[in-house]
This record gives sequence, structure tokens and C-alpha cells, in this order.
Amino acid sequence: MPLIGVVLTLIVVGVVLWLINSFIPMQGMIKTILNLVVVIAVILWLLHGFGVLNNAGEIHLPVVK
Repeated sequence: MPLIGVVLTLIVVGVVLWLINSFIPMQGMIKTILNLVVVIAVILWLLHGFGVLNNAGEIHLPVVK
């Protein structure tokens, strides 16, 4: 996964989340849940993209030599 693609994706997700939080009226609890779901999804996507988490959900820690 190229680093520039990761950075651009994180910027786009952040801007979209900011736009949703700023311009769509919703209750505070719903906004908190939305933010939490997006953050968890991004963390899982990053773990999968860097090979720490595979498709089956198993965690593979890199071997340090």
C-alpha cells in the first residue's frame, strides 16, 4: 500500500467526517457513535492494509530479528 494513497485516503475520510459533523444536524450521541464507527473502520483498514490483520481476522505480528 503506497504511503501517498494512505495519506490521501485519511485526508478524504477526515474531511468528509468533518463536513458531516459540521453541516448535518444530528444529536450529540449519534454524532459520537458515527465518529467512533468511522475511527474503528479506519483503524481496521490500516491494520489490514499494512498486513497486521488478515482477511480471517487473525492478527500477525511482524517478526523482529
